[in-house]
Amino acid sequence: MKTPNLNLNDVQAARRRLAGGLRQTPCLIAPVLSDIAGIRLWLKRDDLQRTGSFKERGARHALLCLNAAGRARGVVAASAGNHALGLAYHGAQLGVRVTVVMPAGAPAVKVTRCRGLGAEVVLHGDGFEAAQRFAHDLAAQTGAAYVHPFDDVNVIAGQGTMALEILEQVSAFDTLVVPVGGGGLLAGVATVVKALRPRVRVVAVEPENAAGFFASVAHREVRTVRVQPTLADGLAVARVGANALALAAPLVDDVVTVTEAEIAAGMAALARRAGAVVEGAGATALAAVLAGKVRGGAIVLPVCGRNIDARTHDAVLASQPDKPYGRHVLPTAA
Repeated sequence: MKTPNLNLNDVQAARRRLAGGLRQTPCLIAPVLSDIAGIRLWLKRDDLQRTGSFKERGARHALLCLNAAGRARGVVAASAGNHALGLAYHGAQLGVRVTVVMPAGAPAVKVTRCRGLGAEVVLHGDGFEAAQRFAHDLAAQTGAAYVHPFDDVNVIAGQGTMALEILEQVSAFDTLVVPVGGGGLLAGVATVVKALRPRVRVVAVEPENAAGFFASVAHREVRTVRVQPTLADGLAVARVGANALALAAPLVDDVVTVTEAEIAAGMAALARRAGAVVEGAGATALAAVLAGKVRGGAIVLPVCGRNIDARTHDAVLASQPDKPYGRHVLPTAA
């Protein structure tokens, strides 16, 4: 794999460009969850960004990297939702026209909010890959720039700014667990962490039903996997990004997968024990810890997004009986 040109300096430059345009989200110890797991857990609350997701980081940075002519022509993107929301919000802030192509089955809450933020939304195809092909064609027809949600190097640099904040906010931790869909967040934060604190273990986690990064690392090349329905719809990508894989694979210490039941347990624990209503993708890092698939003494967990349909979240909670978790007792996912 040819590694793209991205390093710590690029992420630091992205942070300077983003200054004042993004929220620096808190990274706080989660006392009840820490007690449940028997280790210290911090939650990096990027679900508190304006549009509810870390995706704002890469979206805004990509827009800021356009020249004047590029801004005038606008941008096109394919997205399951959160990248679209980030582009829509920051496109409006920066005066850049945004068109997003979403799969026909994208969550209604994300479609409605994206349109409300001023973007044109086109629903096409039954998955991300079909939406992406249509978006590429649309960009070619209109002359707009295509902003890839996870494999654009400027997007990856923007996502990496999360790690710069974490390293300032948590003085000592040994493990960072990062959710993986296309791999952009993982590539960005791993680039930073391994440059500044190389002894910290970086663990990638993805749904069993969309384990493209796991397969690609195992075969040392991008592999297409069959995506099955998952609560972590934001991670439901059949192919990880080639740039993201090349950057992340040498830096990641472990890759684990979580079941749908484990994701549901993570969502329920975040809601009941941390007051965080999150989408499935935002709960996968905690799900891996609670399922005993990640070990460590001090772990940081990015909470990546909150954009979930209320009925879906209610159904998840209804499927997970509330338990009086005692000290050092892990909840079961079943």
